Amino acid sequence: MEVKIGIQSIPRELVVETNVSAEDLERALTQAMTSEDGGLFVLPDDKGGKLLLPASKIAYVELADVEQRRVGFH
Repeated sequence: MEVKIGIQSIPRELVVETNVSAEDLERALTQAMTSEDGGLFVLPDDKGGKLLLPASKIAYVELADVEQRRVGFH
């Protein structure tokens, strides 16, 4: 799954590929956004790393399935 994250006051978006389901991402983002202490959104990428973002600085999150690239002419 490809995740695009817009950060407040930053013109470029972050693009991360992850193996986490859309439902799990939504749940983690909702929990981080509704946390009283500001919340930290943790997004694991598909290479074993993690992206840690303060939830209060997130402008938007876009979730999209990644299509496999086709080989040849079609």
